[in-house]
Amino acid sequence: MSLAEFRNRLYIVIFHSDTPGGRRFDIALLWLIVLSVGVVFMESIASVRKEYALLITAAEWCFTILFTIEFVARVFSSPNRYRYIFSFYGMIDLLSILPAYLALFIPNLQYLLVIRALRLLRVFRILKLTRFLKEGNVLAVALRASMYKIVVFLTTVITLVIVVGTMMYVIEGEKNGFTSIPISIYWAIVTITTVGYGDISPSTPLGQFLAALLMILGYGIIAVPTGIVSSEITRISNSGLLPCPNCNHMIFPANARFCGNCGTEQKRSDNKN
Repeated sequence: MSLAEFRNRLYIVIFHSDTPGGRRFDIALLWLIVLSVGVVFMESIASVRKEYALLITAAEWCFTILFTIEFVARVFSSPNRYRYIFSFYGMIDLLSILPAYLALFIPNLQYLLVIRALRLLRVFRILKLTRFLKEGNVLAVALRASMYKIVVFLTTVITLVIVVGTMMYVIEGEKNGFTSIPISIYWAIVTITTVGYGDISPSTPLGQFLAALLMILGYGIIAVPTGIVSSEITRISNSGLLPCPNCNHMIFPANARFCGNCGTEQKRSDNKN
């Protein structure tokens, strides 16, 4: 077997989950991810770490070596190595092994290995959950379409909390816990989001009145981004969007000739070539 043939077979097994070998590979990889994240969780428990320190360390390094081999194999077999390395999954694959090696020089960095949980997103490729992928893409398109409206909304909210926080600093002062304008802005953010930690609260009647207005305003503010995104989802769902046959990304707008994600030309009867 030539090197090119070996790379091609390795590529099919690693990247194509629609083959028997690829499916087995991805299922085994998912189990390794789950087990490795479980080991990291167990290591964070002091009693378990003290009693099974050697076993946990050995298991973690076994997982790290296996994931390192997998990452090298992906880079080796990928037709476009740079595109894979700098892709979302490529960066996640790299970040899933990098903390273990950095932990040799920086203590406690190994807990960042829980980022491996993000790699469980591969389950959508294995199970072929096209319905969920489609809905996920609709949501992504809706978020992109709502981006400018949400940015304007967030800018307005940020301006509001800065103004209210500054007013509260002037009204309450340091003696009531509003020791600085940043602390007062933090209080305004906590109040307008209706979280209400209670670590800082106004004591003067004017401050309490302003806080009450901010709380009431917060209920209306929370609903605004939800309404923006919901309206975009409804509009996009009714626009007849179809997934790209190459990358399964939703084609937006519906009459686009090319996929905005991979650039594949869409073969539709209404396209004029």
